[in-house]
Amino acid sequence: MAEVLSQSQIDALLNSLSGNDEPIEEIEKKENEAKYRKYDFYSPKKFTKDRLKILKSIFDNYSRIAGSQISSLFRTTSELSVVTVEEQRYYEFGNALSDNDVLTVVNVTLPNNSKNPPLLINASMTLMLNLIDRMLGGIGDDINIDGSYTYTEIEIALYHRVIQYIIGALRDSWSSYINLNFELTRLEENPSMFQEIGVDETIVIVVMDVEMKECSGRLNVCIPGSLLMNIFDIMDKRKHSALGEEANSQDNKREIMQSIKSSDLLVQAQLGDTIISLDDVYNLHVGDVINLNTPKDSDVKLYVEGQPWFKGQLGVHKRNVAVKIDDMAENGNYQTSES
Repeated sequence: MAEVLSQSQIDALLNSLSGNDEPIEEIEKKENEAKYRKYDFYSPKKFTKDRLKILKSIFDNYSRIAGSQISSLFRTTSELSVVTVEEQRYYEFGNALSDNDVLTVVNVTLPNNSKNPPLLINASMTLMLNLIDRMLGGIGDDINIDGSYTYTEIEIALYHRVIQYIIGALRDSWSSYINLNFELTRLEENPSMFQEIGVDETIVIVVMDVEMKECSGRLNVCIPGSLLMNIFDIMDKRKHSALGEEANSQDNKREIMQSIKSSDLLVQAQLGDTIISLDDVYNLHVGDVINLNTPKDSDVKLYVEGQPWFKGQLGVHKRNVAVKIDDMAENGNYQTSES
């Protein structure tokens, strides 16, 4: 079967015929060269891949919660999926917004009550207008929206109501890591005028696709870097605190065991047992023999504070009666061996 040439090989062949001799092998080598992304050392990344993976896990959970809420509240099927979690500069996020976009400013309360810049949410106009249409009883048809369209005052009021449902799912998605409270502060109708986050400040942008039966849209969540740093600091302190408590509990166990070791315990050896009547006890005299129903070479039972622990053999140690321990008691029961 003849080999099919790629477009670059065909171009190289034509160039060689026209006098521009560039070996085809060299073209193939350039195609196979690995492409690397340039790293900006003037503005290094603040968040590691592990931190970004944590955020992706959180917003994967958020996608499931928010998707079920949208489906139930707006009487439609919806599916949210995380497209990317990426560290950027705020100006990159701001430049991607148009003048008629609306920014949702959300105040985030941390357990340490520290002051932090707000979290920002931007929903595509197609998505929000369809949700507003369904809220008013419509069917949410995908309408072609002009790029110069702006929200009316009534639509802004309904936008405020719809976005509150979307914000409500944030707390549950973070709850497995840290308890955060999210409160809608205001809607910013002119994104270029928003100045609570510095232009060069590091942010993490989470992009989510929203697929509905009638339309599709996009949801962008902008998390300021200083807010994330405070959140991760609290999470790290709690992790170290948990490890310290575990180490302290191990030390406490050792101290308790040391104090228990110096305790006095009653050890009893039982040669055997029998049942006799009160009349027999009353008539006992010196020299009488009591049958213990136990062979003479059988194991002696040892009890520690009334609990069976060992079995052994009766003998003499330094002219004193003693018991030599042979084995542990099995599940609190003794297995006597007959000789």
